Amino acid sequence: MIDVRPSILAADPLNLEKEIENVKNCGIEWLHFDVMDAHFVPNLSFGPSLCGAIKKRFPGLKLDVHLMMEYPGKYIDAFAENGADCITVHCECKENVNDLIAMIQRKDILAGLSIKPGTDVSVLYPCMDACDLILIMTVEPGFGGQKFMEDMMEKVRKLRQAGYGKALSVDGGINLDTAVTAVEAGCDTLVMGTAVFRAKDPSDVVQRCRKMEKYEG
Repeated sequence: MIDVRPSILAADPLNLEKEIENVKNCGIEWLHFDVMDAHFVPNLSFGPSLCGAIKKRFPGLKLDVHLMMEYPGKYIDAFAENGADCITVHCECKENVNDLIAMIQRKDILAGLSIKPGTDVSVLYPCMDACDLILIMTVEPGFGGQKFMEDMMEKVRKLRQAGYGKALSVDGGINLDTAVTAVEAGCDTLVMGTAVFRAKDPSDVVQRCRKMEKYEG
């Protein structure tokens, strides 16, 4: 079954609890939690305290924390202590990604790696056996609502061809149409923002994505 992870970056910040409750009722297991430092990407978003508040209010939901930061190592402890179930860092950050993976996994949580659209997929190959999830950005990170870059699917295909068999996620411009493209390329995890939170029937979107046929290699 395809895993759908709604990104709270697309939720109404003045009604966040209600918005999360609505998507929880769609049967999702994970929320995507975007963290931006205004240096690695030109925007600011959420901190550990909000992560902790969501975990306290919705203990049954897993939190997929995506650190779009130059120095994510400074915040791994804080997010782990505030309920993160997976922490993803970028290969383009200014720290050693192998050290970051080890740091995250020592917290008994999942470790993910991500790359921006302009980064060659080959940088992931030396680390792909160590990490638990790979996230391919299908827009330039920093803002929601951007158009899906279909050429990023070549990175997905190359990872599967290289033998990567764990969770493979995409983030950026994912809707019912682009989800088909991503799943056909080899993704099994979809980060979806406005396509879920602004949908007339979020449950229908989630269930239709979940029923898509998974890549079998």
